[in-house]
Amino acid sequence: MLIRGGDQRKPVLLFLHGGPGMPAMYLAHAWQRPLEENFVVVHWDRRGAGKSYEAGLAGELSVRQTLADTYALTRHLRERFDQERIFLVGHSWGTYLGMLAAAEHPEYYAAYVGMGQLAGDAAANRQAQAAFLRGVAAHDDTSLLRRLELIPPDIREDDLFRYGAELYGSQSFWPLLWTGTRAPEYSLADVFNVKRGAQEVAARMQYDAVEGPLDLALTRLEIPVFFFLGRRDYTTPAPLAAAYFQRLEAPFKRLVWFEESAHFPFFEEPARCRAELVRAWREAEAHWKDSEQDTER
Repeated sequence: MLIRGGDQRKPVLLFLHGGPGMPAMYLAHAWQRPLEENFVVVHWDRRGAGKSYEAGLAGELSVRQTLADTYALTRHLRERFDQERIFLVGHSWGTYLGMLAAAEHPEYYAAYVGMGQLAGDAAANRQAQAAFLRGVAAHDDTSLLRRLELIPPDIREDDLFRYGAELYGSQSFWPLLWTGTRAPEYSLADVFNVKRGAQEVAARMQYDAVEGPLDLALTRLEIPVFFFLGRRDYTTPAPLAAAYFQRLEAPFKRLVWFEESAHFPFFEEPARCRAELVRAWREAEAHWKDSEQDTER
């Protein structure tokens, strides 16, 4: 875990990374320092991910086990910082984990924020990606155009990077990797373990919590919900997430578009992300205050 904040009395923000084995801790130094004025920010490299890679993976790796780990960490943070509810933020695959956690234990969390929100099954995601790439692909990118005509379309992560659908303004993973090499919490070996861990965790993860995609399995949360979506995100296609948001029921919800972001709004637009996280926390606080007053009446 990496726990940073200027004042331990501030709200605790638990950041659930993507992947399922792609950590975010190695990027924290590049974007979250100002956020530490408002929150105690917690990163956690889950089993097999990032700095946890060298610990190895004993036994099966499953969503249910990962949820149990999430609840154990949440209970620890609630006790350590004497806070009844934690501010839960998920990114990419972390939104899958985060929504399940918020649905199963709403009493633990003040609000849920999904960045790069998962929605739809693999076929729906591939169709959305193919439609986007057909619209932006260069005429001389004949290899991609041929692969898009296959059934199903053959779409690779490099394709999404090349057309700005994963990282705004970049055509490769390099800015993220280069940022990671300068992370004070990461050794060079840890940086090289990022890809290894991501591959191994993805290959071994067992899906044993719910049937089907999130937008069919979860249609209501009992806490405030916020979706932070990059307008150019087709890694987890933003249009699918926006449609899911419209169908999702919650006591309070708000969608925020990041116009100069793809899949990493916290990294691509850090100042705006901080402002929106602070706003979301205040809105969640107001929601719980109003709920308490309604109960008293």
